[in-house]
Amino acid sequence: MNAFGIDIGTGNIKIYNGNNDSFFMEKNMIAIEGKNNLFAYGDSAFEMYEKAPDNITISSPLCNGVIADIGNMQVLLKNFINDLFKGNVKPADYYIAVPTDVTEVEKRAFYELIKDSGVKAKRVLVVEKAIADGLGMDIDVKTSQGVLVVDVGYDTTEISILSLGGIVVSRLIKIGGNKFDEAIKSAVRKEYNLVIGNKTAEKIKYSLKELRADGRDAVVYGRNIVTGLPVEKTVDSKLVTDALQDNFQSIVDNVKQILERTPPELGADIYKHGIYLSGGAAGVDGLSELMEEQTGLSVNLYEEPMACVIKGISQIIKNDKYNSLAYSIDNN
Repeated sequence: MNAFGIDIGTGNIKIYNGNNDSFFMEKNMIAIEGKNNLFAYGDSAFEMYEKAPDNITISSPLCNGVIADIGNMQVLLKNFINDLFKGNVKPADYYIAVPTDVTEVEKRAFYELIKDSGVKAKRVLVVEKAIADGLGMDIDVKTSQGVLVVDVGYDTTEISILSLGGIVVSRLIKIGGNKFDEAIKSAVRKEYNLVIGNKTAEKIKYSLKELRADGRDAVVYGRNIVTGLPVEKTVDSKLVTDALQDNFQSIVDNVKQILERTPPELGADIYKHGIYLSGGAAGVDGLSELMEEQTGLSVNLYEEPMACVIKGISQIIKNDKYNSLAYSIDNN
């Protein structure tokens, strides 16, 4: 089947290749040398992040879940698709995930991105991200059962109630893994007079569960603010856990507000089945526990939370039952 599914996140881009039923994921980053010379992209660009000289600019074309730099995003997409086709790009159908709670202009930008990237798109179909999320967690989203999906991404968290193949209530908030990293950097700076990079903060964030299980602290490398010299430091993992609490609390508060707006019958379903938690930052230690504690609902964390949306899109492409969940926004 000559079709591709695409989930573009601020941190990572995920692509489903219908030709061979395979999944591809790389960092959604681009390195530009000078004004417009492509130097590196994907994981290679991420390797250079926070290490590159001034003449090389490294960035993600997405910000807060929407496309901020369409030119660079087109370059990235064209190169990734070219790699998957091994240089021989053939006409194909493209299914792209879009957040629900964004403007029509922002939604259309995802559609235009595929159309104008030179990837020989025959058809471009849009899939609501939350719907794909639910499908990727093996939920039959076309039933009348109410489902609460919380997708914690890099820049944003999308909270949605699904029923009958549609979205009943949705909210997009600007809190995600990036805010978690900033909180860790800030706490380490304040406590230890130590400046650490985003990559180091991210590494600590993802290793928290393991550190807590082993009763260990995190060992980090950074720059001492007082001496200006590079140092190695042991960082108390409890300090990191405490630093994340405010952001976790904001997400949980928003989940509670969505639950207050949920029709009672759907609320009963959610009470039975619990909250479905997905997204790259969903597995950070302490978030699901706080959510369970404060909502009184069970929290289902998918084993591959970052892959839920792209797996859902693959179901829409492969399974006739779900084909109708994708739609076109072409007004021409």
